[in-house]
Amino acid sequence: MNWLAFSHGAALCASLIVTIGAQNAFVLRQGIMRSHIGKIVLLCTLSDFLLIGAGVGGASVLVERYPTFIHALLYVGLAYLAWFGISALRRALRPGHAVLDTDANGDTAPPAQRAMPIVLMTLAFTWLNPHVYLDTFLLIGTAGAREAQGSRAAFAVGAMAVSAVWFVALGYGARALAPLFKRATAWRVLDGAIGSMVLLLAVTQLR
Repeated sequence: MNWLAFSHGAALCASLIVTIGAQNAFVLRQGIMRSHIGKIVLLCTLSDFLLIGAGVGGASVLVERYPTFIHALLYVGLAYLAWFGISALRRALRPGHAVLDTDANGDTAPPAQRAMPIVLMTLAFTWLNPHVYLDTFLLIGTAGAREAQGSRAAFAVGAMAVSAVWFVALGYGARALAPLFKRATAWRVLDGAIGSMVLLLAVTQLR
């Protein structure tokens, strides 16, 4: 293992992933609700592994060869982000349904959510999110391609390790915030911030 290349990949991934983008905001919200967070963390982590591995492996050259496909994918992703942002702002105006209930022991209990819609939303936030491709596929992939041929695997493993740690920490660490979300006001602030951030991201990426 080339630990220098490993550290390069880890540092780059850490600098890119530790921001509350659309995907991270979704993971944070589900973590607070304690709803299917294991599935979400697993899907996000495995998706990052695939994107990082493909990017470092040289697949980023596809962006130059198939620009029309990439632009079409970008606009589909932006449309999805816009829809999610508007939905979050609507929840901010009418948050009563989102508050965490309290069970007989006084613990917060999340409202029931079906697994399949959450899985599909997780996949959409990962594979239709322009920022995911920009960060994991292009930036990390391009940087990894600059490493020596024998060091690229270590670079990719370093980036993957940080990604896995981040999603586990974000998803399960968010549970500590659950007591704050017994009140509708807290959901207003969270959904308002998420909705505004996601819409701003969609607008700034539109070109």
